[in-house]
Amino acid sequence: MRKARGKVQDLPTGFRFHDLRHYLASLLISSGADVKVVQARLRYASAKTTLDTYGHLWPGSDESTRAAIDAVLTARTELRQNQPDTAR
Repeated sequence: MRKARGKVQDLPTGFRFHDLRHYLASLLISSGADVKVVQARLRYASAKTTLDTYGHLWPGSDESTRAAIDAVLTARTELRQNQPDTAR
């Protein structure tokens, strides 16, 4: 790392190799990777460690859950509205 540090321009002062792990984790999470994928890539023994360290980076599930339910109910409503009156 010390040799590589001199070859990479504009590294922040105090940059550590360990910072690359955090960067990788944040990239995976922002790209939609689930906790088990991030756990495997970082080689953590448990998903709990991954969540304890990076849990704050995952988007809240409340909105995605609401959106999923809304999509299903909307699709069912549209399906029912498009059926002939005799099939209702």
